[in-house]
Amino acid sequence: MTENRHQMLNLTDEDVLNMYETMLLARKIDERMWLLNRAGKIPFVISCQGQEAAQVGAAFALDRKVDYVLPYYRDMGIILRFGMTAKDLMLSGFAKAEDPNSGGRQMPGHFGQKKNRIVTGSSPVTTQVPHAVGIALAGRLQKKNLVTFVTFGEGSSNQGDFHEGANFAAVHKLPVIFMCENNKYAISVPYDKQVACEKISDRAIGYGMHGETVDGNDPLEVYRVVKEAADRGRRGEGPTLIETISYRLTPHSSDDDDRSYREQNEVAEAKKNDPVLTFAQYLTSLGILTDEKEKEIIDNIMTIVNEATEYAEAAPYADPNHALKYVYAE
Repeated sequence: MTENRHQMLNLTDEDVLNMYETMLLARKIDERMWLLNRAGKIPFVISCQGQEAAQVGAAFALDRKVDYVLPYYRDMGIILRFGMTAKDLMLSGFAKAEDPNSGGRQMPGHFGQKKNRIVTGSSPVTTQVPHAVGIALAGRLQKKNLVTFVTFGEGSSNQGDFHEGANFAAVHKLPVIFMCENNKYAISVPYDKQVACEKISDRAIGYGMHGETVDGNDPLEVYRVVKEAADRGRRGEGPTLIETISYRLTPHSSDDDDRSYREQNEVAEAKKNDPVLTFAQYLTSLGILTDEKEKEIIDNIMTIVNEATEYAEAAPYADPNHALKYVYAE
């Protein structure tokens, strides 16, 4: 009999079903975007596939009414949990005027939505890390009991922004959770050619903070470590560096051909541990996810994705003159 692991984390059956629905929604939006790209309807896709468990497990451990998230470009699972919608994401994909991230100015993946405390990232990777540290410092000065949560890939962990942010946060014991989503490749560069240490979390000791590496295909394990990190941060015990190990199931982006740098049998092997499938198996084994319930969830999600696609495709583009707005003082 399968052990009920979520109960030990004080999560209800409804909680884990919601986790699964969010993971599946992220996957179905992502798959639709690839089809739209290949049909020539949207210009660019940068995928979350294979990393949904880490993203959703982490987001469920945070307080959506208090905490701030500073996602990196793959984090569809996080921003869906924090309040962005399929329609918002499709408007971004089609670069329409209503795109909440940038009004169609930026590529997809530059998530930002003030009302939901999703802080905008930029194209140069890792710049969101010192921003997360700054927000945590501001929260402390304002006596707010918030945590900031920032994500990045393992390639980004080699950037100066990461090291400077981690050092400052640790020195001042700020409530920052640094989560490295290690998907094995920095575009085409495999892990062993990026980093000499065995684990990214090994770097935590150099900054005097707690570090932990977990299975990024297991949303419950990621939930556990992020919840513990958030609790430590709120108690004034400083930042945490978490590394989630997963695998990028798609090419780096819709402009990349991953056949030039990784064997396709490696990708096929990784798909056997697809977190959407393995989490569904866990829920099914406990009788939480039945065939009827799964069909109901999938039908509902596909309705959401279809309606979002139709709305965004028909929505107007911004007026060309609007590109100058917010650039120059008025």
